[in-house]
Amino acid sequence: MSVFAHPADLRPPVARVQPQKLEKHGDVRVDPYYWLRDRSNPEVIRYLEAENTYTEAVMAPAKPLQEKLYKEILGRIKETDTSAPARRGPYLYYTRTEQGKQYPIYCRRPRTSDREEILVDANELAKGHAYFKVGVFMPSPDHTLLAWSTNVTGDEQYTLVVKDLKTGTMLPDRVEHTYYDVEWANDNKTLFYTVLDQAKRPWRVYRHVLGTDAADPLIYEETDERFHTTLGKTLSQKFLLIQLESSVTSEVRYLPASDPTGQFRVLAPREQDHEYDVTEREGEFWIRTNAGAKNFRLVKAPVGDPSQKNWREVIAHRADVKIEHVEAFASHLVITEREKGLRRLRIRRLPGNTEHYIEFPEPAYVVRAVQNYEYTTAILRFSYNSLVTPPSEYDYDMDRRTRELVKREEVLGGYDPGNYESERIFATAKDGTKLPIALVYRKGFRRDGSGPALLYGYGSYGSTTDATFSSARISLLDRGFIYAIATIRGGSEMGEAWHDSGKMLNKVNTFTDFVAAAEHLVGQKYTSRERLAIMGGSAGGLLIGAVLNMRPELFRTAVAKVPFVDVVTTILDPSLPLTVIEYEEWGNPNQKKYYEYMKSYSPYDNVKPQAYPNILITAGLNDPRVSYWEPAKWAARLRAMKTDNSVLLLKTEMGAGHFGVSGRYEKIKETAFDYSFILWTLGIRE
Repeated sequence: MSVFAHPADLRPPVARVQPQKLEKHGDVRVDPYYWLRDRSNPEVIRYLEAENTYTEAVMAPAKPLQEKLYKEILGRIKETDTSAPARRGPYLYYTRTEQGKQYPIYCRRPRTSDREEILVDANELAKGHAYFKVGVFMPSPDHTLLAWSTNVTGDEQYTLVVKDLKTGTMLPDRVEHTYYDVEWANDNKTLFYTVLDQAKRPWRVYRHVLGTDAADPLIYEETDERFHTTLGKTLSQKFLLIQLESSVTSEVRYLPASDPTGQFRVLAPREQDHEYDVTEREGEFWIRTNAGAKNFRLVKAPVGDPSQKNWREVIAHRADVKIEHVEAFASHLVITEREKGLRRLRIRRLPGNTEHYIEFPEPAYVVRAVQNYEYTTAILRFSYNSLVTPPSEYDYDMDRRTRELVKREEVLGGYDPGNYESERIFATAKDGTKLPIALVYRKGFRRDGSGPALLYGYGSYGSTTDATFSSARISLLDRGFIYAIATIRGGSEMGEAWHDSGKMLNKVNTFTDFVAAAEHLVGQKYTSRERLAIMGGSAGGLLIGAVLNMRPELFRTAVAKVPFVDVVTTILDPSLPLTVIEYEEWGNPNQKKYYEYMKSYSPYDNVKPQAYPNILITAGLNDPRVSYWEPAKWAARLRAMKTDNSVLLLKTEMGAGHFGVSGRYEKIKETAFDYSFILWTLGIRE
């Protein structure tokens, strides 16, 4: 640990070894740290706290750098600011932040005046809590009531409450243990909401009528453990939707929003490997479906009988373009597509079917439709940003094809996008597949291998990792860094086949793709092995753990945020969140072929006596997605087996969950800590 000058007698905690035999398919694995799963054991908490104390002591020499980074990052943020107002009925809804306050203030004002109403001040509600988060924020259709929910632990179970916006008083209605989905019926008194099962899977939908004390009736229960349940409402406001999804199969149930006591009907019965979703326009359902269409196609059917025999094709399947989302306005369709890894917005005028695309100039960017709550409008709100352009929200006139900038995130401190450059390059995977890499760096960067680099990756669940802006990242770029995003298989940036080739029995492609991206950066002299840091979180933490076992010599430093690293043990335990619902992504280890394949790459199971780079591992004690013991066990095993003197740190947030701390200033401190670790271990002290 020579990169940090700390007292010679400072020693890391040593987790007690208590071998636990785990047997499956005749194979025996011995887990020396299985006991760390028991958070009720005081020894477990003492161990985590000892690791935190050790981390703080080791990082003490970098404290001035942390503070400098914190001030830099904070100095770029407009602390007192207002979000772009969203049009909802007769009001404009928005959030405000105030200097020195951790949380947003939720507000609205009439479209015709500047009279502000403060609806929820999260700062007042957060008092006395180490963690606080607002979950849903849902005005009633007539805008006289507000349903909203809060969580104070990070475990993602929320308390739902309702406020009377005419009087400012809270209604007595209070529903505990709700999840992220809440929808109003059009009667302005009926709410539908979801709850979690023991494995933290959203599985039930309940109906609550304001003012009733009787137990809320169960509307739907999903008994197939592969499926999770979400709620939605069509932009037309005519239909409530229950969306049921596994990794590869879906089913939609619909109910007229004007008939909350009616029965939800199935639009298309679930069929294995058939995925679809739906919106509604003028008496027709517009259905995005992968039936006979790997990258999805668009069909429509009458609301009166939307069975598959009545599906009529609107947009055919294309092998090189994925349809990601479709939204139906009264006179327009907005089709979000992805081609060659980049998202684009396709606008179709209805009736008449005239079309155009909204153009974007940069080589790598992200765009998405946001805050569109009005059905009868020609104005589309979309957000755009890139590696050099700050988040920008536009109102786009879909008829006139003109755009108006509503708000661009103000980056203080003299940020000039002209000082930075982004590009998109391609590495080659071991099987010849071309892998896009998005890069950003400060102009004047010399490609001679001397510059530091941070390579980020994810590559799971078909999620897309786009080239997004970060004002915090400027602290790295201004210190000579290249920041790179590897587009690796397991995501769906290049279409559904891209996802398929990085999951199940193809999962190792995700890791070898990332290695190929790193080797390309080194080989093309964007950086060197001695100056290369890598980062990923959750399933991206699995990526980091896997490549560290495979090619530890390729990297100098690694940051694994809440990493999913104990793959086999977790997915064999049906009581845990990452289990049955994950079988169609990773495979079912109760089947021998999947067990053996998972075991071949599981980071925890493949730690071996070898030299590893500097590693920072983070965890959340209340994390319901990746249990704290996964990163804790991994750190303990790494420390016991690695043969080097590189830095290994475990930092556990003792009052937070999967997404880390909740306050905005605390999040900046977290980023400054991560960056200081990267900088210090790469030999950058200022």
